[in-house]
Amino acid sequence: MSTETLQKSTEQRQPKPKWLRVKLPTGKKYTELRGLVDKYNLNTICTSGSCPNMGECWGEGTATFMILGNICTRSCGFCGVKTGRPESVDWDEPEKVARSIKIMNIKHAVITSVDRDDLKDMGTIIWSETVKAIRRMNPNTTLETLIPDFQGSEKHLDRMIDVAPEVISHNIETVRRLTRQVRIQAKYDRSLGVLKYLKENGQRRTKSGIMLGLGETREEVIQTLHDLKEHKVDVVTIGQYLQPSKRHLPVQNFVTPEQFTEFREIGLDLGFRHVESSALVRSSYHAHKHIH
Repeated sequence: MSTETLQKSTEQRQPKPKWLRVKLPTGKKYTELRGLVDKYNLNTICTSGSCPNMGECWGEGTATFMILGNICTRSCGFCGVKTGRPESVDWDEPEKVARSIKIMNIKHAVITSVDRDDLKDMGTIIWSETVKAIRRMNPNTTLETLIPDFQGSEKHLDRMIDVAPEVISHNIETVRRLTRQVRIQAKYDRSLGVLKYLKENGQRRTKSGIMLGLGETREEVIQTLHDLKEHKVDVVTIGQYLQPSKRHLPVQNFVTPEQFTEFREIGLDLGFRHVESSALVRSSYHAHKHIH
């Protein structure tokens, strides 16, 4: 299916099924963290991305922070982050993120970033310094780094391996056939190669995520799970794609809870350590469990 066909079918947008209703976040811990985020103007992808699992994750002491600005050099068809010319690097950012984690008393932090293909180091120096600052200021906080592909550069991937986060993740996002439309400047095999390199050279727990509902077939999802397993991935998250705006790729179908359960069982049978699979699952859902 071409991008043009996908975009044309936007007009026939389907209503969201009942299993996609999001519960409003509540609870003492959530209220506490919400207050801190507002008071100190802290930047979390949980709030800026309006994540449906924010209440649950914050209640468990997990939060996700995005570094290197909020403008991406890539223009993926699924992603709500702005595309364009990014701002200059904020060299104080590692300390700011580490301080935010300390203020919020986060037990497990997930760090992610936009793609910075405009930078010679692709942002990996800031990435490395951020992990070091978090370790220094929050010695008991565990870490997951959800990284871009850094164009597959081993030199840049080595920077991430050297700082040794408990979990290192990179999302494949979709099946091979749809990669060109969904992740315009990315490559399916390059992402698989990145995951394998991280595992073989870093000996860290590796993780990847897939979105469903973009027109992939059941067989393609199963093949993607096989591909991830063959490339030594430990943890997989599978969730429903939701269109961020009219400019983005439309939802082709809503995957049923039964289908998500089936994919979870297939993944576990393949030998993944953890498989999170349901409509509202996002990359950092239950992230604190994936270190064990």
